[in-house]
Amino acid sequence: MASLKDKSVGFYERAKLLYLKKAQQVAGEEGKLKVLLYKSAEKIRNFSQNPNVQKAIEPILIFKRMIYAHKNGTHKLSAKTLGLLVLGLLYFVLPIDIIPDFLPIIGFADDVSVVIAIFNVLKNEIEDFLAWEKTLIKE
Repeated sequence: MASLKDKSVGFYERAKLLYLKKAQQVAGEEGKLKVLLYKSAEKIRNFSQNPNVQKAIEPILIFKRMIYAHKNGTHKLSAKTLGLLVLGLLYFVLPIDIIPDFLPIIGFADDVSVVIAIFNVLKNEIEDFLAWEKTLIKE
């Protein structure tokens, strides 16, 4: 019989594969990507007063700007980076995640954790993007 730890690892791996597959589908389709960007903006508006969501707002706004710049061809991203950005937004937007968003206080904890983890993984790409953005402001 499988231990609780084994079951947890198995659940986590299945969830990860599900989100990665969905992220690849969304990143590859213009219409789905637009819907994701709209839904993330809507969720930020609806829950912006929640202190847990406030922690994720700035990284999510950066993710969105990076995706828009990639889409319009002004700042190209690697497929891996685009996939991770989409994955972060998907996890933030979709109601199906490890800790349901309707639970008080902790409901957004996993969303924020995933967004911050992706932000940290992409730290160098994000710094490059932010530096690139600053050059646009100067022009």
